[in-house]
Amino acid sequence: MGTDHEAVRARLGRVGAWTFAFDVRPAGQIRRDAADIEAMGYSALWVPEGSTSRDILAHLGLLLDATERIGIASGIANITARQPEVLSAGLRTLADDRPGRLVAGIGIGHEYSTEFRGIPWSGPLARMRQYLDLMDPATAVPTQEEPLRLLAALGDGMLRLSAERALGAHSYFVPVSHTAHAREVLGPEPVLAVEQGVVMSEDPAGRATAREWARGYLSLPNYANNLRRMGSSDADVRDVSDALLDATFAFGVDATVARVREHLEAGADHVCLQVIADDETDACVPQLREIAAALSLSG
Repeated sequence: MGTDHEAVRARLGRVGAWTFAFDVRPAGQIRRDAADIEAMGYSALWVPEGSTSRDILAHLGLLLDATERIGIASGIANITARQPEVLSAGLRTLADDRPGRLVAGIGIGHEYSTEFRGIPWSGPLARMRQYLDLMDPATAVPTQEEPLRLLAALGDGMLRLSAERALGAHSYFVPVSHTAHAREVLGPEPVLAVEQGVVMSEDPAGRATAREWARGYLSLPNYANNLRRMGSSDADVRDVSDALLDATFAFGVDATVARVREHLEAGADHVCLQVIADDETDACVPQLREIAAALSLSG
């Protein structure tokens, strides 16, 4: 699958943008924002699918239509949201319509989003494996190319499955030490795409924004346990310590540029930047433009 791995690397490039804000912005504004982000020089644009998000297949289609070159990636298409044959057919249709543009990040989701859909939460690794077993032979939709697939992964079991049944992994809310560890587990060939949270202000208000955002994720066992595995103490997780914030966030433009470099040096192929704001409807387009200029993306 070496050529497919290289296709994902080429499609994602080195630095992308990641946003939740498109879940709550009108479609016309999403189109304008996506076109602006593409013009800045970001090589990929990532959007999520939670329990109350936009439908990921429709959302990916909207973004592919709104842009011309940028890679469009799901971070992630939630397997509890639809049957495997539906996801397979939808992704293949999008890939056929816009060859060379789509990366399908697929994930198990969380306990809350799974139970929201009336599905018991148990055995996430086994459920992901079973879903992939059903998804792979499920459709006869003819395509010019197969959708390129990554799995959302934090722990070693899901990372190994990412190398075995996909072209790599997408990690989220992780320190650089996790990137180095993930690369060791994955091996050299699979793709590693790392989300990096950014807060533009280094002052106390900026740290308060980061702390509030992190607190929500640390209520989810997979993120809290992953950070403990990476060396955070129970007190760090409980109190959302400054040490934990410094390990997982980049504060300000200079720190963001440095953190991108650190992830790439630790083994990431791609870093997607999520600028965090107090207003969840803010796509942070001016901030992304400032970071893009500092990274010389358009050059």
